[in-house]
Amino acid sequence: MMRLLPVLLLLCVLCPAAGAVMITEFCPDTWQTGEQDEFLVLEGAGSLAGILVSDGEGSIRFPAGSRISGQLTIARYATAYRRTHGILPDYEIYDTVAGVPDVIRTGDMRLANSQDELVLSENGVVVQTVAWPADVRPREGQVHVCEEGIWDCRPFFIGQSRLSPATYHDVSLTAFVSPDCARTVLEQAIEDADRYIYANVYEMTDPFIAGRLASCASSGITVAVLLEGGPVGGIPDGESAAAAELIRSGATVLQMGTTDTAHARYRYTHAKYLLTDGDSVLLTSENFKPGGFPGDGISGNRGWGVYIEDPGVARYFETVWHEDAEGNDITPFVPRDMAPGDTGGGAYTAGHSPASFSGTVVTPVISPDTSRLIPGLIDSATRTLDIEQAYITPWPESGENPYLAAAIDAARRGVRVRVLLDSSWFNTDGNNDNDECVAAINALAREEGLLLEARCAGLEALGLEKIHTKGVIVDGERVLVSSINWNENSPCFNREAGVIVDHPGVGAYFTAVFEEDWTASAPATGKGVDWTKWAAAAGIVAVLAVLGYRRHRL
Repeated sequence: MMRLLPVLLLLCVLCPAAGAVMITEFCPDTWQTGEQDEFLVLEGAGSLAGILVSDGEGSIRFPAGSRISGQLTIARYATAYRRTHGILPDYEIYDTVAGVPDVIRTGDMRLANSQDELVLSENGVVVQTVAWPADVRPREGQVHVCEEGIWDCRPFFIGQSRLSPATYHDVSLTAFVSPDCARTVLEQAIEDADRYIYANVYEMTDPFIAGRLASCASSGITVAVLLEGGPVGGIPDGESAAAAELIRSGATVLQMGTTDTAHARYRYTHAKYLLTDGDSVLLTSENFKPGGFPGDGISGNRGWGVYIEDPGVARYFETVWHEDAEGNDITPFVPRDMAPGDTGGGAYTAGHSPASFSGTVVTPVISPDTSRLIPGLIDSATRTLDIEQAYITPWPESGENPYLAAAIDAARRGVRVRVLLDSSWFNTDGNNDNDECVAAINALAREEGLLLEARCAGLEALGLEKIHTKGVIVDGERVLVSSINWNENSPCFNREAGVIVDHPGVGAYFTAVFEEDWTASAPATGKGVDWTKWAAAAGIVAVLAVLGYRRHRL
C-alpha cells in the first residue's frame, strides 16, 4: 500500500474529485493593448462560497449565493472581452456591463504577461496553483487550457476551434497523385457540384481552376473560397487575377489575416481542400496552382490527394470551413496586382491513374486541433513505415522533431523505416536542411544498426519539379494524406487539414507511388555534407542516440 501512496497522491493532483472547482483556462497576454480582455475559466459544480482566486497582488471571490455548474468565465472587463470573443463573460472584475455580475475584488488582480501565478483556494486551503513560465509557456494570444489534468496539451490561441477526433467507416473515395492525375479528379469534383462549393486553400493561382470555379458561380452554384491573406513571400503572381475572375462571376473570395479589429487565429491557413454539396470533399497536399494540378503531359509537384464521397466526412470538414470562414479575422479578398501566374512545367509522362475504393475507414486530422494523431499513427507501425515529405526541420525550442523522433523510435522497435525528402535547391542549399537531415538519419541508422534509411528525391529522374506531399504509409495499409509539413508551425500554429485512411487497397496505391519515387532516388552517400550540423540542431545523434526517444506532447 505504501508503494501506491505516491501514485494516489499524484492522481489526486491531476484528477480532482468530481464537482471540485478548478481553474481550467486562463489568458494573461491577450492581443488587445493593455490586456483589458484577460480572463480565466473555472470548472466544477456546486456552491462558490469559500472559493477565492489570487495572483499574490489581488484576489477575487464571488457574491453570496453564487453557484457553478460546468464552466464559468471571469473577465477583467466584460466590454473588452465581448470585443474579442463576441459574447459576454459570466462575471467581470470591473463593472462595465450592467447585466454581468461583478466578482468581489481585493487589491488589483492583473495577470502579468511573462511571469505570474494563479492560486485557487477553498475556505483558506490551497487547492490549485498554476504558474508561468514554470507550468506553462507564456505566449501572446495563447489561452492556457487544462485537459485531463495536463496544461497545454496543444497550443490554443484566442478564437481557435476545439475539434475532437472522429472516425468514419465504410467510406468511398478516389485516390490520386500529382502531377499524374490530380487535375482529372479535381475537374470531376467540381463537375459533381449542384448547389455549392466551399474551398480553403493556402494559395490559388491556376487560371484553369479559377475558370472552372467561375463557370460554376456563373451558372448559379454558390462558390466561396477562403485564402491565406499573408502567405510567405506575399500574395503570389496570378492569385489576384484568379480571385478577380471568381468575384466577377459572383463567387465569394475571402482571406484570413490580422485586421484592425482582430488578430489572425492561425499563423497561416495552410489547408488545401474543396467541399461540394455537403456530401464530398477533395483533400490534397497541393495548392491550387499549376504545379499542383498540371494538365496532361505537363510536369509538376509530387503530391497526394483523395476525393472522398461521404456525407459524414464532408460534414466534418464543412464544420471546419464555416468555423474558419466566419471569424473576425476574415475579410473580403481585394484583388490588386493583376499579373498572370505561371502556366506549368515541362513535359511529363504520367504513370499513375486515379483509383476508387469502397469500405475505407477515414479519420480527419486538423491542425492544431487533432494533429497529435500523427505521432499516434507512426507509433502504430509494426512492420513498415514510409514517409515522403517536402522537408523535416527541428522545432526551435527543443531542437528535436517529435514526428521524426517517433519514426526513429519505430525503427528501434524493428520497423523498416524509409524517409524520402525533396531535393530542390531551396531545400538543400542551406546548412541545416534536407541533405543534412538525410545524412544525420543515415548516420544514426549505421551507428545503431537500424532498418532505417533516408534519401533526397531524384527529381530529374522522376521528371518532377519538387516533392510537396506530406504523406505517411504505415504497414502498407494506413495512409496520411495532408497539408501538414514536418516543422513546428504546421501541427502547432497553422490551420491544416488531412485524413488518415485505413484500407489495404489505398495503402497499396500510395505505396506504389512511393516505391517509384524511392527507386528513382539514389541512396545518399553523405559525401561533402556536414550532417553534424543538422544532428546537433535536431538532437538526433547527440540526444536521441544517448537518451532514446523522449515523447513530447503536441
